[in-house]
Amino acid sequence: MEELGRLSVDAFRKTDKMPVTVVLDNVRSMHNVGSIFRTSDAFLIEKIILCGYTPRPPHRDINKTALGATETVAWEYVDATTTAILELKRRGYWIAAIEQAGESIMLPEIKLPENRPVCVVFGNEVDGVDDDVLALCDAAIEIPQMGMKHSLNVSVAAGIVLYELAALSKIFG
Repeated sequence: MEELGRLSVDAFRKTDKMPVTVVLDNVRSMHNVGSIFRTSDAFLIEKIILCGYTPRPPHRDINKTALGATETVAWEYVDATTTAILELKRRGYWIAAIEQAGESIMLPEIKLPENRPVCVVFGNEVDGVDDDVLALCDAAIEIPQMGMKHSLNVSVAAGIVLYELAALSKIFG
């Protein structure tokens, strides 16, 4: 690890994180959850909140794609996504669902609020972000797509969005 410039788990936990929390709203696939953990580690996300029936570590199928990120990324479980969102709002977070919605903002056009932490909500692989959760969000962000499908796997969407947030936050120097 040292030759690659990687931190130890303890050093990683102490490293300043990007003020972004990821909420997973009833994501069903353990592989998607693991992949999102791994991506969150890559971009120094402060926390993941797993909600509803989203699977939780430890589980070998999550670990298969997380590759240890469940040990480095802070996470918690909250039964109802709306409860998690309301608590984050109370703490001053700007909440954005990653969802195709009537008034969604295209990802390249997003302007992050200054001096506020951000929460991005990713929804179920089939149904997306629940309507009750969407109603509590400050915005909906849509990833532009040119192909026929107009949908992405939730872990792929997380990678795209978290990279863009990292770029906007200038964590790349």
